[in-house]
Amino acid sequence: MGWTEIPEKEHKWLTMPCIVVIDDENEMLKLLSDHLRQENHQVYPFRSPVEALQKILSHDILPDLVITDLQMPDLPGLELIKRLKQKDSTLPIIVITAFGSIQSAVDAIRRGAFDYMTKPFKLSELSLIVHRALEVGRLARENMILREELKKQSSKTLLLGKSKPMRDLMNLIERISGANSNVLITGESGTGKEIVAKTIHQLSPRRDKPFVAINCTAIPETLLESELFGFAKGSFTGADRRKLGLFEEAQGGTLFLDEIGDMELGLQAKLLRVLQEKKIRPIGDTKDVEIDVRVIAATHKDLRKAIREGLFREDLYYRLNVIPILLPPLRHRKEDIPLLAQHFLQKYASLNQSPAREFSPSALVLLSNMPWPGNVRELENLVERLVVLAQGPVITEADIPQPDREEPQSFLAQIAHQLPTLDEVEKQYIQFVLAKTGGKKDQAAQILGINRRTLYRKEREYGWITEDSETTFLEH
Repeated sequence: MGWTEIPEKEHKWLTMPCIVVIDDENEMLKLLSDHLRQENHQVYPFRSPVEALQKILSHDILPDLVITDLQMPDLPGLELIKRLKQKDSTLPIIVITAFGSIQSAVDAIRRGAFDYMTKPFKLSELSLIVHRALEVGRLARENMILREELKKQSSKTLLLGKSKPMRDLMNLIERISGANSNVLITGESGTGKEIVAKTIHQLSPRRDKPFVAINCTAIPETLLESELFGFAKGSFTGADRRKLGLFEEAQGGTLFLDEIGDMELGLQAKLLRVLQEKKIRPIGDTKDVEIDVRVIAATHKDLRKAIREGLFREDLYYRLNVIPILLPPLRHRKEDIPLLAQHFLQKYASLNQSPAREFSPSALVLLSNMPWPGNVRELENLVERLVVLAQGPVITEADIPQPDREEPQSFLAQIAHQLPTLDEVEKQYIQFVLAKTGGKKDQAAQILGINRRTLYRKEREYGWITEDSETTFLEH
């Protein structure tokens, strides 16, 4: 099908501001509608506010502005404003009222109306107010769109990646973020489970409430209970005040329970009760406290295996695993590694005033092909080290330590079974260091912990250099 150009008349109609006019008086409705059409506005007139509201709520009409009388029989103007604002807080509303009903107009402003006009009024005055209202409404909508985009972008930048596993993950997060169901995130250590939890929170309606995180491994069981549920004043020696637990601190928001697989069975039972009843009881208290908290749990362990071994409650597992999220390890999304590496480089170069600005192509290829058993956390740590040690703007392949490069420890381990003499060990180790430094004497001597003269003497003893080479060294 070819492109069909929109006729100028229809194109102009599509770009006109859309105004809904509501008045139960025919004469006033016609006067307002005719005047606004003459000023190139798209006008939808209604005598019934109920009918107008139905059209707007059903999206049959998407107004840029609503002009309405306040005194109408089937739906009070103030109620109409309330419902319109609930649907779209950016929609400007102009109210028209009789001279003796100024208080009603003031009430309308408090409900969110943009402005009001008292009868009788001049049409030129109406035009000015309409122009201002349309402009304010347009700016409000643009700001809302920008804020929403910034929220999404600020969240998505926490989860960098263009691979299919990461696209699938972000799609899943966006679909579940508006729900209140519990989430269980599983994945290897270092894959970013807390970042995923924060992203879910930031994209959810709870974003303006607290996000509270706790690592269940880092706190002993006896302390973990009081951290989660709090305690009453006088509940034990030293409890001189009431302490809020993390559930109460997260009220209305999200509680992230990291490494839930390490929680002791006794505390698991209490957590299960909280999830079932939406109530907590602080230690030493006699009253329950109602809570409104979304729980997101995470673990690197196989909880099904833990259930079989009697280390994790099956009923708690199903309470937590309402929405399961499995994070892919970094080795399964290699195409994301260059993006992550460049992101971490920019982050740590700024923090450390480093000259490093980019990776060479070969360095990115090398990073992409490394195994990364520690996942994103390991990559971030390596990039930070590279940035701190960088001497120029480009980090090259030679700057990156590779896991398969032979270290002195592994070298010595390999030759230990041969039971060599001390001289043989020294000879082979010096050869190893010289080979790894590319024959650079200063660097090799520094690693060996000797000066250059001693290194040359050792090389002469082993027959690796000639007398001429030694003479050249001594002359310099």
